[in-house]
Amino acid sequence: MGKHLLGAHVVGQRVVVRRRLRGRGPTGGPALTDVLGTCLTWDDAERYCVIAPEQGEPVRIPLGEIVSGKPVPPRPSTRLRVGAREAQERAGALFPRLRTTPLGPWTLRHDPASTSRRANSALAFGPSGDVDPALVEELAAFYRERDLPPLAAVEVDAVEEELLRGLGWVEHRPGTDAVLALASVARAARAAPSDLPPARIEPVDGLTVVRVGDDAVGNGVVDRDWLGIGGVSVAEPARGRGLGMAVVAALLEWGAEQGATTAYLQVQEGNEVARRLYAGLGFVDHHRYRYLTPRS
Repeated sequence: MGKHLLGAHVVGQRVVVRRRLRGRGPTGGPALTDVLGTCLTWDDAERYCVIAPEQGEPVRIPLGEIVSGKPVPPRPSTRLRVGAREAQERAGALFPRLRTTPLGPWTLRHDPASTSRRANSALAFGPSGDVDPALVEELAAFYRERDLPPLAAVEVDAVEEELLRGLGWVEHRPGTDAVLALASVARAARAAPSDLPPARIEPVDGLTVVRVGDDAVGNGVVDRDWLGIGGVSVAEPARGRGLGMAVVAALLEWGAEQGATTAYLQVQEGNEVARRLYAGLGFVDHHRYRYLTPRS
């Protein structure tokens, strides 16, 4: 038997196994083939294991055929395989009045009813390719014409950030990097405590608004099968009583009723209280981004 990192301890884990099949080679000799899947059985006494690939029937492999093998990380969920740009574009649904204008490889975003940087900044996410500096000047002019500061949202450490910094752009409000996080709606809803204060739900201007008493509020929107959660805030005197959790839990329940399967939200990286709350519900960081602006 070949050297490998397999054994009874990998039952239930995702593994890759390289096996030698006698007489299967092009000239009648042995052939090597890989099997990737979940180990269902490892039997040292009977000298075999069973691997269930992602598609097809489980494969029984005699241990003597194994040349090498090792555990491998679980495959990322479908929601985490969505690109950063697509996730950001989907998140635009939280701004029902958002207007978008293509600008080369980027998108100009403007919502006259909102003061949010997300709704009033260029989405400068890749793939960008070669960007003409004149296009960057056009970006800045677009926002200045609307009496807004020129802003570009960029993924942290991506080529777009390097490009704009090379043209003299700097961080807008340093220390306010944000995270877009994703979770399964069903799993997050199950993870929420059951003894939360009651919430009121009502439609307001294209969004669904949730209020818990007079001290906590948040809004949500479902677009296709994605639930967006935003604007969650709790009055300072009422913090620490689970009201923010009650808002999010009510939005998750409402989103599930609308057929949403993936939830997203955006939170400042340094907001440790909110980050712990969301992590406890199963939200996972998808990407970090920040805003750049021309040096004054």
